[in-house]
Amino acid sequence: MTVRTRFAPSPTGFIHLGNIRSALYPWAFARATGGVFVLRIEDTDLERSSQAAVDVIIEGMKWLGLDHDEGPFYQMQRMDRYKAVLAEMVAAGHVYPCYMSMAELDALRERQMANKEKPRYDGTWRPEPGKVLQPVPEGVKPVLRFKNPQGGVVAWDDKVKGLIEIRNDELDDLVIARPDGTPTYNFCVVVDDIDMAITHVIRGDDHVNNTPRQINIFRALGKEPPVYAHLPTVLNEQGEKMSKRNGAKPVTQYRDEGYLPDAMVNYLARLGWSHGDDEIFSRAQFLEWFNLDHLGRSAAQFDEAKLRWVNAQHLKAMDDAALAPLVAEQLLKRGITADERLAAICGLFKDRCDTTVALAGWAAAFYADVAPSAEERAQHVTPAIQPALATLSEKLAASAWNKASISAAIKETITAHGIKMPQLAMPVRVLVMGTAQTPSLDAVLELQNQQTVLTRLQNR
Repeated sequence: MTVRTRFAPSPTGFIHLGNIRSALYPWAFARATGGVFVLRIEDTDLERSSQAAVDVIIEGMKWLGLDHDEGPFYQMQRMDRYKAVLAEMVAAGHVYPCYMSMAELDALRERQMANKEKPRYDGTWRPEPGKVLQPVPEGVKPVLRFKNPQGGVVAWDDKVKGLIEIRNDELDDLVIARPDGTPTYNFCVVVDDIDMAITHVIRGDDHVNNTPRQINIFRALGKEPPVYAHLPTVLNEQGEKMSKRNGAKPVTQYRDEGYLPDAMVNYLARLGWSHGDDEIFSRAQFLEWFNLDHLGRSAAQFDEAKLRWVNAQHLKAMDDAALAPLVAEQLLKRGITADERLAAICGLFKDRCDTTVALAGWAAAFYADVAPSAEERAQHVTPAIQPALATLSEKLAASAWNKASISAAIKETITAHGIKMPQLAMPVRVLVMGTAQTPSLDAVLELQNQQTVLTRLQNR
């Protein structure tokens, strides 16, 4: 059997990390098993769905490298198919028209709640042997309801939650088509999963209540349901369900803030799955290790500090030449065009950074003017050090521009003035880089333009 998984978001708002984790696991399972990953856009909520939201879904998945093999399929483009299956179900007696008005339904629910009963449709229009239905009201367009089986249980072995059993008597007859004939979510999902031969449905546990209804529709259509894995909720840092209303950011914002896609995949993978105590791993390792047997049962909580730490580890491990184009993009946002030095600059500063934005901040000092703070200038560029700075400037002006020659000029200046390395290095860093804390001074100066260094040292 070829594994076929799907990600089926509703484009009713931007996609955040809690949503995208529901794409990561089915993508990873398909890749780990040599299967097929399908992208399906569930856009039947016409009032709330938007093309802009679809674009962010596709853009976010592309950035994270969650490539789909088939799709995107749009439910609104499949309406004829749904209506054909509805007609088959009507003909087979699995569906019936219900003429109960919304006012009647509301009144029924109020009576049930007053009697401390579970609010549910009572089967008024459900045809049964020997049952006489009331006359069809004039001018009322009915909804279509699915004849849910009566008696017995719906059971499935969930790959996260274990065995789940729901009594059929707890499920009322689901509306599967509105008065205008438009099919509803639970019905469309089943037809899609059948047509797309989905073998494993890996989704959030907010869908658990839909699952028994969908399983019964599968079986009414003569099909066995797929394997289900319902993932626990992702909570935000306040312990609330991650959502736009609770401050969640679009996935693409993390790209703009300088996070690496492989680091995001690493971090998201650990929000509900584990491989022993491994915290940092590559995409290839993740796909080698991933299965459905180690999905967590508890809600995972997002931690931006942890995400930054994971990103920093990936930044340090990343090849300088591969990192440079990402930093160049961040520099362009500042109006700065980098050159061939950028890869070496990345190599020198990446251990100090947790995002490409932070790394671009260091790199900017090699391409744009720096402005040391008055405090650092007053602390380090003192009158006492001015003679040594003048000597170093003269020696660097006459020096070959490589690390060894620069290092020699620095050592000669220290010896000539009888001072220690920090006494000279700190003011040089402040003048040349705008800050007193940098990597090895000779390595930093070597990557700077020689004339830029001399000009900044003279501005003392």
